Amino acid sequence: MSFEGKRLVVVGGGSGIGRRIAVDARAAGVEVTLAGRNPARFAEPGVRAAFADLAEESSLKALAEEAGEVDYLVTLASAPANGPVTTLARDAVTRAFDAKVIGPLLLAKHFAPRFRDGGAMVLFSGVAAWRPVPERTVMATTNGAVAFLAEALAVELAPVRVNAVSPGIVDSGAWDRLGEAKDELFRRTSAANPARRVGTVEDVSVATLQLLRNPFVTGTVLHVDGGGRLA
Repeated sequence: MSFEGKRLVVVGGGSGIGRRIAVDARAAGVEVTLAGRNPARFAEPGVRAAFADLAEESSLKALAEEAGEVDYLVTLASAPANGPVTTLARDAVTRAFDAKVIGPLLLAKHFAPRFRDGGAMVLFSGVAAWRPVPERTVMATTNGAVAFLAEALAVELAPVRVNAVSPGIVDSGAWDRLGEAKDELFRRTSAANPARRVGTVEDVSVATLQLLRNPFVTGTVLHVDGGGRLA
């Protein structure tokens, strides 16, 4: 399936992964809009920037109206609420669900009538759903919910296709905050993963575009984790 002339909206595109998806799609001839709470960050040649806050339905409705007819929608924002269950703040938990579950559900609500023939959505889950660890309960739960949301939306929005990508540990820039500890994390992850390395933003972008392009895949979670969920 050719991407030439297609229209894609990426929500939560401030991340390294989101930017890579936008750049790769643009190179394939797609008209791309990157949307997020700080559109001034989205300075990519040939890519339009727009405002969207997954915790504010009015902004998602406005984004859909501004976008008009679209072929593809990708949502990959997150708002981690990590820490022991005994210390979790309700507001943080709510923000995590807004970013990963409620917001994408409301995006589906407002974009559903705007998909052209062959339209598709890709949601973002994550390996934490399949390998929960202490102090990541909210992350595991929201990512798990995304997998079920993709299945449910695939049925309800048909023939619009809905799938999810589940990345593992990816060198997207998100781990840079760890400083020297990042190298140790990546070393341990590479040793444990069957693929014997961590992921790259290119790995995830390729998988995402494959799900958008393939007309016979829907209601599926594509694990791009180097086998991390099995390690």
